[in-house]
Amino acid sequence: MDTGVVEGGLNVTLTIRLLMHGKEVGSIIGKKGESVKKMREESGARINISEGNCPERIITLAGPTTAIFKAFSMIIEKLEEDISSSMTNSTATSKPPVTLRIVVPASQCGSLIGKGGCKIKEIRESTGAQVQVAGDMLPNSTERAITIAGTPQSIIECVKQICVVMLEVSPPKGVTIPYRPKPSGSPVIFAGGQAYAVQGQHAIPQPDLTKLHQLAMQQSPFPIAPSNQGFQAGLDASAQTGSHELTIPNDLIGCIIGRQGAKINEIRQMSGAQIKIANPVEGSSDRQVTITGSPASISLAEYLINARLSSEATGLAAN
Repeated sequence: MDTGVVEGGLNVTLTIRLLMHGKEVGSIIGKKGESVKKMREESGARINISEGNCPERIITLAGPTTAIFKAFSMIIEKLEEDISSSMTNSTATSKPPVTLRIVVPASQCGSLIGKGGCKIKEIRESTGAQVQVAGDMLPNSTERAITIAGTPQSIIECVKQICVVMLEVSPPKGVTIPYRPKPSGSPVIFAGGQAYAVQGQHAIPQPDLTKLHQLAMQQSPFPIAPSNQGFQAGLDASAQTGSHELTIPNDLIGCIIGRQGAKINEIRQMSGAQIKIANPVEGSSDRQVTITGSPASISLAEYLINARLSSEATGLAAN
């Protein structure tokens, strides 16, 4: 099956997932959603854009191959336009290529790369696009990003060839856990039993987080006082750095650290705080955990640690 068959509208329903930065997505959505509406109408493809408030968003294109590639071409044209308009006030002499990322199941990447990289080399040479398959999976998923750069035509041709490999040669193996971009992590503060996200100088109540926080506080075998310092610091997310210490029993420290440090790293990333776990002290059944950062990040780290302890305690009680 060659790419001409894909282009000719082989009766296949395709799904292509694009990973884009917020600014690019804003351009594709357009003023009052006019741009994406036009793309949907003219292509006939289903175009779904993941929730906002994330530095990255997923654009999912689904439908028959002809509709998909029409929508895809329109997206590439829009990105090309944006590059051209940004060049008008630029001193740069050469125009940068259009660059985008598609997201594919990691189990299909081997066939895409080919033995000794022969398949990816063939795709690069026949399309003229630069193609790079990420070595690592995207966080909390079984998907990898493929970065493609070049002229609009070379990118479209390249994605067609990738689709051929994925459709014909290598169906995904096992269950695919899709990548879901995390919110931009605006600092969260808990005060008066209420959760607030700090955005600029404003505190926006977060009802879902409030419920989770209250639940964590009720269930926690180690009540940790919610931190209100953030409010005294005038809701400034970059308020001066402080530190906070927690004492956690040795037998529960594993659930905070997680397998190969995965959980503690996740808590560090989500909260923006530094978290250090002291080495075990002989004769002591507890471990000292030091959280350093802004009041908001300390508060969020405390909450996330508390939630981990709560779920562990609930699990133990159920056994």
